[in-house]
Amino acid sequence: MERIETLTSWIQESSRIVFFGGAGTSTESGIPDFRSAAGLYQSEQHSPYPPEVMLSHHFFVEHPEVFYDFYRSKMIHEHAKPNACHNVLANLEKQGKLQAIITQNIDGLHQKAGSSNVLELHGSIHRNYCMGCSLYYGLEAIITSVDIVPRCPSCGNVIKPDVVLYEESLDTQVLYGSMDAISSADLLIIGGTSLTVQPAAQLVSYFKGSRTVLLNAEPTPYDDQADLLISDRIAEVMEKVNKML
Repeated sequence: MERIETLTSWIQESSRIVFFGGAGTSTESGIPDFRSAAGLYQSEQHSPYPPEVMLSHHFFVEHPEVFYDFYRSKMIHEHAKPNACHNVLANLEKQGKLQAIITQNIDGLHQKAGSSNVLELHGSIHRNYCMGCSLYYGLEAIITSVDIVPRCPSCGNVIKPDVVLYEESLDTQVLYGSMDAISSADLLIIGGTSLTVQPAAQLVSYFKGSRTVLLNAEPTPYDDQADLLISDRIAEVMEKVNKML
């Protein structure tokens, strides 16, 4: 409880908070993470293709049917709802204390909770585009498509989710925006990420402030550099923080 009280006081004293989050931010909304014992990579061990392969650019191009079967069943969680972490961050943004959310997630739950300044490093399931004519489509186009591989009604080409697959580069504008946000923050809260995925994990090195908080259930390579380390479930922590604010 002492550490949660410290986090609460730091939030109260800060005016340029940045939250950097990963898959663990959404696990309490029912969305599995990737690398934990109960994560997606473990659950798909008996599949003919590892998840890392199915989520690669070359696999999408060569086997779009298999990609979309996996993508629809494992990556889309349209009925998931924001948890306490998403909601508290949205409230902090409304109060003018939270400057940005940088997320590795593609679920859109931060926006659903009401946050507006969200930098999505790996894209979003809610944005999709035609690989031929570049027309954009919402999630509905993927979910309701009568074909396994959704195609553009305008030109007939394949519709691709606007998510960053393995072998693809991060969006430069989003990456630079994240660097700027972190470098100008007075409090950096890192939550629900193993800090092992590059280049996203390198972003924390741009922080110039004096207070870094790490909320993660499992150890990370950054543990010894954090000013405050909390290993409890992130939604529970943020719910307690919200009661103290």
